[in-house]
Amino acid sequence: MPLPWLFLGDAVYELLARQKLAVTTIPAGKLHRMAIGMVCAGAQSQAYEVLEPLLTEEELAVLKRGRNTHPSHTAKNAKVADYRRATGVEALFGYLWLCGRTARLRELFDAVCAAAESASAAPAQAE
Repeated sequence: MPLPWLFLGDAVYELLARQKLAVTTIPAGKLHRMAIGMVCAGAQSQAYEVLEPLLTEEELAVLKRGRNTHPSHTAKNAKVADYRRATGVEALFGYLWLCGRTARLRELFDAVCAAAESASAAPAQAE
């Protein structure tokens, strides 16, 4: 697994999350907490589930290769399975960034956000 995929993927994913939140008028402290919630291992693990059926064969191979990478450290605040899936997502986003596929990055990130928004709206609708 090329480490640049993971290194850049982490930054790219966070940048996309911050860009999405930057258009709001929410105070900076709350924006920061919201961004952390979007990029934590648990949220990226959920993103893995959303992304998996949307990917090409090539992208799926990158996602799984990232997931199967054995990190040099363990997750501090996440389950091992969540951390591994999050690593797969970061690998995919880093790979796409390095390949110059920014439109595809946006498309996939938008799908993740749409799924998260519908999931958070579902409990409110049930009440």
